[in-house]
Amino acid sequence: MKIAVFGASGKIGSRIVNEALSRGHYVTAVVRHPENYNPDKLNLKVSKGDLFDSQEVETGAFDHDVVVSAYNNTHGAPASTIYEVVVPLLNGVRQAGVKRLIIVGGAGSLEVAPGVQLVDTPDFPEAYKAAALAHREALKLYQQEQEVEWTYVSPAAEIAPGERTGAFKTATNQLIVDQQGRSFISMEDYAVAIVDEIEQSKHIRERFTVGY
Repeated sequence: MKIAVFGASGKIGSRIVNEALSRGHYVTAVVRHPENYNPDKLNLKVSKGDLFDSQEVETGAFDHDVVVSAYNNTHGAPASTIYEVVVPLLNGVRQAGVKRLIIVGGAGSLEVAPGVQLVDTPDFPEAYKAAALAHREALKLYQQEQEVEWTYVSPAAEIAPGERTGAFKTATNQLIVDQQGRSFISMEDYAVAIVDEIEQSKHIRERFTVGY
C-alpha cells in the first residue's frame, strides 16, 4: 500500500514508518522540515506538509491509500493543538479523496471501570492531564466523522521505546493491564498494531487500544 505518515520524524511516527517499510509498503514521510529528514531507505520518500493547513494535508495525502497522523504536541505546542488539528486533517484527507485515516491517540479516555476514564482517576499525573483531556476532545470530534474511515489507536497508559515482540492484547475502550496492574506497550509494538490495522481494517470508525 501507499501510506502517508504525518509526523514521521517523531518517536512513534518514525517507528510506524519503519514497520510499514519492513512489510513492503510504500511510505511518504510528511514532515514540516524535510531538510532535516534523511530518506535513505527503499520505498521511502519525504515531502513537506503541515497538519494545520488542509491544503497541505491534501497535497501530502493525495494518491495514497492510507493517511497516518502521528501528531503530538511536542516542542512546547499547547495541548489544545491536539484537537485543533482534527478539522484541517479531516478536511485535507477528504479533499485528497483518501478514505482511510489512522490516528495516534491518547490513553486518558480509556475506561478503568464502567463509566470511569483513566484521566478522571485521582492518581492521574497532573503533568499529562492537559494533553489527555485534549486527546479526549479530539476523539469526540473524530467520532462525529461519517465520511472518512478513521481509526483512533490508544496506547496503554505507559508507552516507551522498547522491544518489537508482535505479541500484545487489544481492546476497544477498556484500559489493558497485566497481572501486576501495569498498563504498558512498547513504541515498537504500538507501531506493529498500527500497521496491522492498516492492513486488516478491523476497527473502522472506532477506537481500539493495545497493551500487554
